[in-house]
Amino acid sequence: ATTSPVAVASSTTPLEAPPPTPLPVQVTPNPGSPAPASEPAPNTDVTPIAPVAPGDASDLSRLRARDPTLPVSGVKAALLSNTFAQARAAGVPHEALDIMAARGTPVLAVEDGRVAKLFLSKAGGITLYQFDPGSEYAYYYAHLDGYADGIAEGTNLRKGQVIGYVGSSGNASPDAPHLHFAVFKLEAQKQWWRGTPINPFLLWRDAKP
Repeated sequence: ATTSPVAVASSTTPLEAPPPTPLPVQVTPNPGSPAPASEPAPNTDVTPIAPVAPGDASDLSRLRARDPTLPVSGVKAALLSNTFAQARAAGVPHEALDIMAARGTPVLAVEDGRVAKLFLSKAGGITLYQFDPGSEYAYYYAHLDGYADGIAEGTNLRKGQVIGYVGSSGNASPDAPHLHFAVFKLEAQKQWWRGTPINPFLLWRDAKP
């Protein structure tokens, strides 16, 4: 995926300004249903999260201690590839984990929390931002084929709950459906588009020496 929900740059000059006041989003209840109504999105192929410094090991340790659910049903951790540091279009850092799966495979909430934002973007397509119970961390699910029944902004989520379905919306190849999954630590303002990137691969696998 070329989507990068947390882009790297200086802490004083974000790649993009926060998005304008959004329009309502229509929830897509099942795969194949109409996509949510488009919201104003930044004119860029980078998804709407402003850049900050990379996350540290203490955040990773805290998240691993929560034993997060792998977000694609039926996929084992041993099959994951570390795509976090890969470059994408125009050198944009990936800062996410691509999890390949058949179109329509259920996407699961990695832990308890709430739906902070449903967003339709040029790069990420149909996306969902989840905040953890303390609104300290956010989870980003992109290239969805649709949302599950009952998913709306503000919905409380349970760990392992079906929130959507694997697809190739946005700039993903139709021939390679997958989930683009990212994790970031929220700042004091708790803005859904802004945070510190954390390598999600390391939630389930150790880095190679």
